[in-house]
Amino acid sequence: MARADTGPDFIEALARGLDVIKAFQPGRPVMSLTEVATATGLARPTARRILLTLQDLGYARAERGGFALTPRVLELGVTYVRSMGLWEVARPHLEHLVAQTNESSSIAQLDGSDIVYVARVAVPKIVTLSVQIGTRFPALQTSLGKVLLAALPPEEVERVLAEPSRSGIEPRWRPGAEEREAALRAVRARGWALTDEELALGIRSVAAPCATGSATSSPR
Repeated sequence: MARADTGPDFIEALARGLDVIKAFQPGRPVMSLTEVATATGLARPTARRILLTLQDLGYARAERGGFALTPRVLELGVTYVRSMGLWEVARPHLEHLVAQTNESSSIAQLDGSDIVYVARVAVPKIVTLSVQIGTRFPALQTSLGKVLLAALPPEEVERVLAEPSRSGIEPRWRPGAEEREAALRAVRARGWALTDEELALGIRSVAAPCATGSATSSPR
């Protein structure tokens, strides 16, 4: 079935392939053909052809009676980072900050109601949540996300946060509209953001804007 609101140049097969890749959410590293078809709304034969194509291209593999993605999928996200030239610019500054604080430092951008990490220099620590390039968290419950949301007009914040999170994370802090706006006003006023276990127990971080559309943080 064709998708609504698409133009004549829209390639449905490509969109379906991306849907299959995105079906592998946290906690679902291996999925059966039926599970993939159900998650994507595709017919089983269509889902099977896409999975076998991804397997031939090296982006998926057969495993335990189902399918799993391979590390090659990471190349898709890394291509974005490389095309932006972000890593080459950010790396020395992140490394300098890490050397000063002995804390991990990251850069993220908004994607819907989530943040996505696009650069990171990590310090080994025991934490409850694993973070790497491409990791996705709900924006409002992270210092990085608060900084990015605070830079948007109020009506844009409403539109962005109306989108469901695709992070698979259930945050601890779930503010109402007034509490949320008060928190973002405070970020706008001081120019940086703090979170204290709003995403998960033991996760604290501060963040500040570093460029248009991105922010940097150091978690504790």
